Formats: sequence, C-alpha cells, structure tokens
Amino acid sequence: MNFRGLLYLGTRYLTRHKARTLILVSAFTLVWLLPSLIAMVVGQVETRIRARAGETPFLLGKSGSALELVFNGLYFTKPEIQVLPFREVQAIQEDDLATAIPLYSRFSAGKNRIVGTSIDYFGFRGLEIERGRQLLRLGECVVGVKVAADNGISVGDAVISSPETLFDLGGVYPLKMKVVGILGRSGTPDDAAIFVDVKTCWIIEGLGHGHEEADKLDPEKLLETDSESGVIRVNASVEEYNEITETNVADFHFHGDTGDHPVTAAIILPYGAKEQALLKGSVAANESFQMVSPTEEMDELFETVFSVQKVVLWILFAVGIATILIGVLVFLLSNRLRKDEFRQLTILGADLSTMRALVLYEAVFVILVSLLLSAAILFLFSLVTPGVVRAVLAG
Repeated sequence: MNFRGLLYLGTRYLTRHKARTLILVSAFTLVWLLPSLIAMVVGQVETRIRARAGETPFLLGKSGSALELVFNGLYFTKPEIQVLPFREVQAIQEDDLATAIPLYSRFSAGKNRIVGTSIDYFGFRGLEIERGRQLLRLGECVVGVKVAADNGISVGDAVISSPETLFDLGGVYPLKMKVVGILGRSGTPDDAAIFVDVKTCWIIEGLGHGHEEADKLDPEKLLETDSESGVIRVNASVEEYNEITETNVADFHFHGDTGDHPVTAAIILPYGAKEQALLKGSVAANESFQMVSPTEEMDELFETVFSVQKVVLWILFAVGIATILIGVLVFLLSNRLRKDEFRQLTILGADLSTMRALVLYEAVFVILVSLLLSAAILFLFSLVTPGVVRAVLAG
C-alpha cells in the first residue's frame, strides 16, 4: 500500500472515531501545555514583582514581619501592620543620609487604598499627572487611572474615605477629598491607589480636625474657659468639618507632636554606600525598627514559590506519564478491536509493515496535533499573560 492509501485509511479511521480522537488530543495537549503554562505565568509574576522590588532600595518599618512590610510598602496591602512614628522618617532626612519618603496606607475609599505620602513619591516612581495638577494642600487627592476608570471619576470630583466599621466612626473620620489630578497608567499598584498628603491620613484617623475657632463660637457651645492657661474647651455640639476647603483649611490643626503620628513604612533612598552603611548600623542598633531590602525579601519568597512549583510540576509530570500510558492502552485496545479490519486489509494484499504504519500514523497524528495545539495556546497566552498579570498586580 502506498503512502496516499495509508494517509486515506488513517484519516478516515480518525474522523470516524471523532470522540476518541478528540479526547486523546485534548489529554495529550494538557500534558504538554500545563507545565509550560505554569512556568510562564510564574515567570511573568516574578518579573513584575521583582521589577517593583528592585526599584525600591530599602523600606523602613516597625520590627515584625519583613515580608508584610514589603507588601505594605510596595503594594499597599497588609494595612494592619505596626506603625512607626513620623519622627523616625524626619530624623533620616535631617541626618542627610538618605531621602525618606513616608507611606501611610491604612485607610481606603471603597475598594481603593488611600496612600498618604509626599510629593517625592511621584518622582521616585516616575508617576506623571495625565489630567489636572499635583497635590498642593490638605484634603486634596490624586487618583490612579484605574480608580478613575472604575468609578467614573474626573478632576473636580470628590472621594470619601470609608469608615473602618459601620457603626463606630470614632476611630476613622470620613473625609471628603477633592480630586485634583489623575495619574497616567503605570501598570503598577499605583494605578489602583488614591494618593494624599500624609497629614490628610492623620486627619482621617482623627489625629487632626477642623472646626470653627473656639473664641468665635456661640457661648452655649463652650464648656469652660481656663483663665490662667487660656485654654477654651468646647462641647460635642460643635460640628467638625468633613471637607477641607480654601476657606477652612486654616482651621485644621493636629493634636500633640506630629512627630509622634504614625506611618506604616518609609521608602529609604541612601545617598551613597557610606550613608547606606551608617543607616543600616543605626537601624540595627534599635530593635524597635527594621530596614529591609525588598529585593532580598522577594528572593526568599520566590525560593518558596519555586519549591512549590517544583512539587506541582512533578505532580503534573506523574499525571502526564499516566495520561501517556492510558493513551497507549487506548491504542492497544482499539487495535485489538480492529482485528476484523486488519484481516480484511490482509486479504486485500496489505502486509504486516503496512498495518504497523497505519497504527503509527494514527499515534503520530494525535501527538503532532496535540503539540501544535498546545503551542498555539501557549503563544496566545504569551500575548495576554503580561497584560493580565500587570492588571492583577495593579489591583
């Protein structure tokens, strides 16, 4: 039997048994596809995570979980981490050893994190204002492009911070913040964040507030006046402002020393190797704080991830071997059921080598089609995976 006849008979057999052929092709496709797909996705995630970590030399935070500090400082998650006093950030700046960028990412507005920071953060991350302008005063906010798109926000609109609990507003002061700018797309968690001055976060927390000046209030709202100290106390009927405007911004004030007020982390950018060594020594001498390298923490994290990945790949390898063996068994059983067909072919003049070639053709067809199909799917995933990973990591 010539090759054309062999091709015709093999193709006719496969099309006649479409369900069996489809099952075998699908099973073999998954065998080739899953390990490669897992490796590709993990690789893309690692690239994106390592890129943001690599851009951040050090993070300063309260002693505790270094990994939680990294996720709070880079991705604004883990808002419950312990805080450090703002004076520690100021001290680094005053010692002229590094640029210290404060971060306070405890509060939210809906599903979006409110990040209190300084203007230096935008330059450090390379974030540019696409519409509107930069922050100028308390109570203003700049939102990421994803926040604006998901919520239909434009410059001039307002966002309101969410209370921590539904019935107890004592811990968090819901504040109406004017949107003065919308950031350009960066493909990072900054796209899903709302940026304010760190002092605005302190006002949300209740560490600062604004109301009418006490000496201008109705006497009925005054509790007492201490003639010696000059302190005027007011009662609860005095309404606090829930929005900072040009007319009332001067009436806002903070309780106590702002150096005692909290931040969750600070990005540390040493001026040089000498300054970096001095900073590390200074922080190491104080057990209350830690200065971590996000890159090193991510190395440890991905060592664990890769260990899990190896286990998963070994499991997939075992499943793949089992699938291949089942495929071989299906071919053997189907060949036993085709005895009458092979007998007829022998009567028509086909020899044993032709029979073997026919079976081999069917096996090669299934394997080749599954390889091509898995390659095509993998190619399509390679086109969309970077965007999907970027969107997921951006929040």
